[in-house]
Amino acid sequence: MTGRTATPHAPADPATAPELACPIAPVVDIVFSRWTTPILWTLHTHGRQRFVQLERRIGGITPKVLTQRLRQLERDGLVVRTYHPEVPPRVEYEISELGLGLAPLFAHLAEWATDNLPKVERARDDYDGRP
Repeated sequence: MTGRTATPHAPADPATAPELACPIAPVVDIVFSRWTTPILWTLHTHGRQRFVQLERRIGGITPKVLTQRLRQLERDGLVVRTYHPEVPPRVEYEISELGLGLAPLFAHLAEWATDNLPKVERARDDYDGRP
């Protein structure tokens, strides 16, 4: 122990809040987390999916993380969860109307990626190869 006492964090200065520096920061936080984008992309591309279908199509995501992300996306209004009271119970997920509004953004990003990711790779190679 150093003898220092912990002090509570001061509230963030509103003048330096990320959303003031960049008005799309809250959108980036919602949409572009590690697994959110692949979930939304998959639901947009393949339509309504059951949990296991989503898990298989995305690949590499754990059931726990997929559950957490789906709950957050449902909370944010980007995904609709439909429970069918059958035996066994069936749950399906689909992108909401609000989530569909992101389709043009994803299309532009996909186009940008096709056009520019090779340039990014070359820039990285050039940078990494510098003496």
